[in-house]
Amino acid sequence: MYPIASLPRQLSNPQVVLFGDSLFQGCADVSNGFSFQAALQAQVMRRLDVVNRGFSGYNTSNALSILPKVFAPPGSGVPELEYLFILFGANDAAVPLPTNFQHVPLGKYKANLTRIVNHPTITAHKPKTFIITPPPLDEIRVTVLDRGNGHPAAARRTKISTAYSQAAREVAAENPGVTLIDLHKALMDTAIAKTPGFDPKGRPALGDTEGGVRGYLEHLLPDGLHLSPESYRILYDLVRPHVGTEWAGTRDEERVGYALPDWRDAPWLEEDSHLRGKSL
Repeated sequence: MYPIASLPRQLSNPQVVLFGDSLFQGCADVSNGFSFQAALQAQVMRRLDVVNRGFSGYNTSNALSILPKVFAPPGSGVPELEYLFILFGANDAAVPLPTNFQHVPLGKYKANLTRIVNHPTITAHKPKTFIITPPPLDEIRVTVLDRGNGHPAAARRTKISTAYSQAAREVAAENPGVTLIDLHKALMDTAIAKTPGFDPKGRPALGDTEGGVRGYLEHLLPDGLHLSPESYRILYDLVRPHVGTEWAGTRDEERVGYALPDWRDAPWLEEDSHLRGKSL
């Protein structure tokens, strides 16, 4: 039983923050039948709040410039940052073009990611921090769409994007306490497994214009860059085991860890004892 005096004056759940580019901004969309953000929120309902801080088009330099506006230091009235998921790189990897200025050099991308995970405002909360690798790129599809949108060439290249995913892996490995979520590998493994007859050994990657084979990337990256609902579900399956481990597997997992008590344990039942055991 929760005594009334122990209840918070105002509910302020700890937060799971999704900090990234359009890949996180779009994860709230429910129009195609699956929403990563909604699935994650359902998993932590009444314990944590999932907060979307995805900014379409942003690179890691942009992220650093806005970080003080996105995150507040711990203090009175500031929700605790419990989990932080970082997904940047798809825009950093854009090639320099007269029509596109999102590019961040590979070394600076690594330095920026490192600065984000070690930013004093972030570390003051002591969150569980995760770096998600940018996904693969379907350069074949991207080339068609980019040329149609007025770019002189593809704004992104498969091999370059792959290098940025590897850089994200390295940053996660180089910073103690940071966990890697390898979305690039998970999506590419899925695409290879679902592309009949495709053997990746000694061949250009799926989506690379040199190989000319999109394969199952067509379904995972409909515009060559952004995630389909199937891809978001794959991402959720990667993230799910890391969130809520403190109550997972408990005897009464469905209600353990609630910020406010389950109705069966609510303090007002002491005042209305005649209702105990009855559904309201």
